[in-house]
Parts: sequence; C-alpha cells; structure tokens
Amino acid sequence: MENDAATLYCPNENCQAANPLTHKFCQRCSTPLPKNYLWAVVDGPSVGSPGEILADRYLVVDKFILLDTKPGFLALTPELENLQPLRAYLRLIPYRLHVPQVYGVIFIADGSSQEREILLLEKPPLFKPPLLVDDTIQVCLGSELTTAWRDATSMRQLNWLWQIAHLWQPLASEGVASSLLDSSVLRVEGSLVRLLDLRFDSEISPELPQLGEFWQQLVHEAKPAITEFVEQVSLSLIQGEINSTDQLITVLDQGLAGLGRSQTPTIKIITKTDTGPSRQRNEDACSPPSGTLISKPPQPTALAIVCDGIGGHEGGNVASNLAIETIQQQVQQLTKVPYDHIDPSLLLNDLEKAVAIANDKISQRNDSENRQGRQRMGTTLVMALPVAHEMYITHVGDSRAYWITRQGCYQVTLDDDVASREVRLGYAIYRDAVQQSSAGSLVQALGMGPSTSLHPTSARFMLDEDAIFLLTSDGLSDFDRVEEYWETEILPILVGEANIANVADRLIEIANTKNGHDNVTIALVHYQVQYWEPEITIKAFIPESYSAKTVDLASRATDATLLGSPNHKTQVIPDTEPAKNRQLPLQWIVPLIIVVIAGSLGLLVKELQSPSGLFPFLPNPTATQKPTTQATPVARSLDNLSPGWVIQTNKEIPLRNKPSLPPGAFLQVINTNPNPNPASGNLSVSMRVCPSKNTPTPANTNKPAVTSSVPPNLKPLPEPVLLDLSQLKRFGVSVLQSDVANPCSTVTQPPATPSSDTSPT
Repeated sequence: MENDAATLYCPNENCQAANPLTHKFCQRCSTPLPKNYLWAVVDGPSVGSPGEILADRYLVVDKFILLDTKPGFLALTPELENLQPLRAYLRLIPYRLHVPQVYGVIFIADGSSQEREILLLEKPPLFKPPLLVDDTIQVCLGSELTTAWRDATSMRQLNWLWQIAHLWQPLASEGVASSLLDSSVLRVEGSLVRLLDLRFDSEISPELPQLGEFWQQLVHEAKPAITEFVEQVSLSLIQGEINSTDQLITVLDQGLAGLGRSQTPTIKIITKTDTGPSRQRNEDACSPPSGTLISKPPQPTALAIVCDGIGGHEGGNVASNLAIETIQQQVQQLTKVPYDHIDPSLLLNDLEKAVAIANDKISQRNDSENRQGRQRMGTTLVMALPVAHEMYITHVGDSRAYWITRQGCYQVTLDDDVASREVRLGYAIYRDAVQQSSAGSLVQALGMGPSTSLHPTSARFMLDEDAIFLLTSDGLSDFDRVEEYWETEILPILVGEANIANVADRLIEIANTKNGHDNVTIALVHYQVQYWEPEITIKAFIPESYSAKTVDLASRATDATLLGSPNHKTQVIPDTEPAKNRQLPLQWIVPLIIVVIAGSLGLLVKELQSPSGLFPFLPNPTATQKPTTQATPVARSLDNLSPGWVIQTNKEIPLRNKPSLPPGAFLQVINTNPNPNPASGNLSVSMRVCPSKNTPTPANTNKPAVTSSVPPNLKPLPEPVLLDLSQLKRFGVSVLQSDVANPCSTVTQPPATPSSDTSPT
C-alpha cells in the first residue's frame, strides 16, 4: 500500500511540483506523472519498511517493490567497471518484453562501515487493481506461472510455453537459463511471460531435459485439450527426442495452429500522417493511405506500414513512398498462400526479403542520381502483418511498434540507434546511453547501402486476447509520449470507451502539441478475438527434422554507423527475380506440391500398365533404412571463429592486471562482437579459461569495496577474457579442430561480456 504522505514530483524540469500519488497529471502544469515501479534485487527479507523513503526518492511500496517519486531525475548508475554482473541484463535488451532492464542502483548503510549496493530493475511484472474506495493504489506482483496456469485457457497455456522456448537459447547464451526454471522468478502478466530478475547458472548449466522436468509439473493442471500434448512434449524433452529449441518451437507451433482454429480474429487498421507545426513538407508515408480505415474481414489482408523518410528536401518522401509501394507488392504475394501452408520461419524470411528489395530499389535510386554521404535519401520502416493468431512485426531504424493490452504498454521493437547498440553490446545502461550526444544517430536505415549490409529485425507474437498495436514514427514516440498517454488515450479502445479513428486523431494532436519537432505518422491495429475451448485433443508430432528458427533479435542489429559508412554501388533486384541465396517463395509451394503429386500418379499408372501389372517385388520385408550422409567438417581457423570452439595458446599471453596465460592453455570462445571502435574493423573475442591445473583463471583484482547484497545465485561466475582477433593472430594461437576432444567440456561458464581490463599489456 502506498504512503499517502509521500508525494510524486512532476518530471517537467520547469515545474517539479509535488503531487499526490494518486494523480495522473501534474496539478500545476498538467504534465503526465509517470509511476516508475521498480524491483529491488537484494539478499534479505526486504529492502525496507512500507512507506519508508530510500535515498531521498524511492518509496518502499512492498518488500522489494519501490516507487521512484522523482522520475524526472536520472537515477544513480554503476560505474563502468562494475557493469560485469549486469551485462546479462544489458545484452538481453532485445528481449526486454520478458526480461527487466537496469534502472539504477542505490547504496544503503547496513549498520557496518560498508554500504550495500542494491540493484533496481524497471518495469517488473506488476498487477495494479482499480482504485480502491479510499483512493489508494495497491500494487502487487504478477502471478507465478505455476499458479496462474490452472486458470488459463489452453491457447494461453501453450502460448506461455512457446515464449519460454523462444527465451531458452538467448538466456542460455548469457548463462541465465536457470531463470526459466525458477517458479518464483517466472511470472506472467496477462498473456506475457515476464521475469522478475535473472538467476545465474551454476557451473553446470541446465539443459532441455531439465526444462522438460519443470514442464512435467504442469501436466496435471493443463486444459483437457492439451493435457496429452504437454505430457508428450515434456517426456520428449526429458528423453532427448526433442534436443533443440528449434525443434521444440516447431512442435509448439503445430499445437498452437491446432488451437488457433478455435479462435476467430477481427482486425481494424487506421493510419494518420501529418506534416507537423515545424516542417514545410511531410517526409513520412504510411499504408493504408492516411485516414483510411480497413477491416478484416471483409478485406482478405490487413497490413500496416509506417515509414519516416530521411533526407529532407533531398528526397526523404521519395524513399518512404518507394518503400511502401515495394513492400505492398511483395507482401501481397505472400498473403495469397493459405495459412495452413505457411511456415512461420519462411514467412519471417520472406518479410525480410521484401524489406531487402525495397532497400535495394532506394539505394539504386541514390546511385543513379549520384547521391553521396548525407545526400543519400533513405527511410525507416515498421510494419505489422496479422496472420491468424499471430502478429508479425518487421522494422528497420527508429520507427517503433508498441503492443497495448489491458495489462500494459510494451515496446516490442528496439531502435537501430547508437544508444541501443551500446546497451546490447554490454557497454552502458540505457538510461546513461541515451544521454550521449550521438545516442539517437541511426546505425541503419533503408537505402543507405546494399541489402547485404542491412539487418532487418523480424519477430512474431502469439495473440490470445484483444490488443492494440501502435506503429509510429519518432514524431510521436520521442520524449516518451506513448508511455505517458497510452493509458488515457489508447486503452479506452480495448474497453469499448473510444473509437479507433478518434484515438488516431488525438495521438496526432498530442504529437504536434507536446512534441511538434517533426512529421508524425501512426497506424493503429486493433486485434479482437473470440475464443472457445476446443473439444478435440491436440497431439504432439515430434519431427526428426525441423525448419523453425528462433529469432535472435540480439544478433540481427547492425554495428555499422549509418552516415559514417562508405557509399556502395548496389545492384537492383528485379521485381521478377528473388534476391541471391533466397529461399523458395511461399506462393510457389502449393503448385510444386501439385506437380509432385501428378508425377507420382503418372508413375503409378505406368507401373500398373507394365507386363507384370505389379510393382517390383521387394524380398526384404524389413523397414528401409534411411540413408545417412556425413558432411565434410569445415576446417577451423581464426578467420571463421565461432562460439564453442576451443583455442590453445602456443606462447605466454600477458594480460593487464591479471595473471598471464601460459603456453598450452585452453580457452573456449563465448562469442565474437565488433570492436567498440568501429573504425578498427576488428573483432573482440570473449573467451572463458578452461580449468586446468596449469592454467590460472583470471580474476578481477579491481573490485570496489562496496559489499554487494545480490544473492549468490544472482551473481555471475568468474570473469572471462576479452582479446582482439588481431591479438590472437599476433600471439600465434591454434584453433582445435572438430575431431579433437574438447578439453573444456567439463565446466560451462556463463558467456558474460568481460570488462576491458583483460586486454594484453
């Protein structure tokens, strides 16, 4: 329960008036009052007593829940050398829909001469009931998944498992997969799986069989339609029949597709664009055309696109409209394929191909007009394609997509800018990164180079409840206007208190009056669903091979600086020709299947017309063995270095402030990332030192004197080693080949990004 005596200070730097906690707007200047509830990661029974104010700003709401009463001020953040324990949070920012992000730290005296450092995480999974009679607000944690499970529909139950399956690999790569096996951490917020915090793995990381054992606990309270399905999947994980997350996602997709037939969606889309009070021309573009309201049904397809042109009078409007036109043509072909014949992973690929084709057309236009550097026209892009029970989102640049439900407003895209890149690489906390002068500079956009250097981000989201997807250019999203106004302006659509067209007009008005510095374009996608529990029983089919892919949002963002990169001549991909190395378009699959069936029938007729009138007799009645092929192992070297490979030192490698690596030491590659200095063109290789009686494990000797209050299972294992690829080549290390026994297989280290003081002297 909140303290009525506490006050919430206005974030407007020109006001900063004190307001009652129950107010939504400042009583002096009408600025929205954000309520930033935080989760305190602390080892102990509580962070303080309810009503207590910590560090002169944080109100203790519950044992580990705080409210920032001064949201307009920057929070205290850790020093760079103390970021190592936080890097898993930072590097998982592409998954912030599920993983909380670092807000800041506070230091509290613990009665001794030392202070406790308490980590604060923002946007924890909270449940906020309506106002009580006495106008106080009660805030409590979202339910544990294991508790909410019994009351969920079969569609939602499988949806939760599907989200966990998608999170497993990225969390395992950061050494925090244990978070998905801890029921106290694994929470739900409506249809979303949310984590309270991260739990670091022990030396032996959990594997998929442990996930199967955890899921097996859910079988007895699964809905009748999926009880057998969940049991089959759990046993297959435990027994190793499902041995990868790709295979697991494929199986869950099949189950969700079966349940999706019991779900009937209705979709409405409206778009609006406006020049704004400060611009002379509108460089933005949208589809459907501004002011158009479409519904599905009766329309067969519902596609929303927002583009924010780059280049001003040099042609930003040309780029944005060319992108809209091209993508519309491409997606129209994709949507002709019946849903039952769509492979989600292929559709994700095809959406990215559509973006690549649009990119190359804009880039070719730049080349033909001899545009160089900042004269090149380009555009950002965000689009939403609802397909049955899924929403497909693709984006490039800093135009955003937000997912609004009755539980909250969630940004589902990560800006392709310098600030987000720094966080994703583990170099800074987002609240610090956005304060830098170049924080908002884009690292990629359509039209700035060939599609080979473009990395669109595509993702899909399962929908089992009514929702609004807001696509917007930065004319509205800048200065957190969406976060400020979603509850008062957009949420009423979901509860039937507002018209979607009127809300679109109101959002344009907010953008022009509260921001007003740029053009503004929005698209609202209202997804309504009717669901009934199926009477059929869904069964799991465990394939021996699989085609689904896990969308690695972290690895798709480019690390090149947009305007600082050299200009490349690009080859236009013709409308009738797919891009190089493209997969077979979905619209060809059905005709090919028909051709194959026709050929098979022809062969059958031919055999029946043979002299014997029978098929050749097979004397061996046993099952035919599937032929096996062995791929020739690729020679491993420093030039094609990959995670999991092992490097052996051939000479001593000195490390700064750490013991040297002796000859004969083994190091296992965790990951490779572009060097923080893009101009170097080098790679930074993160490695863990494999245990050996002759190999000292580097330890960080520059730890601060502050006592951490983070519980032991929230702390990472010893710090890895970070070397540049050029340094590894200079020291003449060897890369162990695939046929050599792995000397590092006994211990698994969490792949956290090391701090810079492990570089050689």
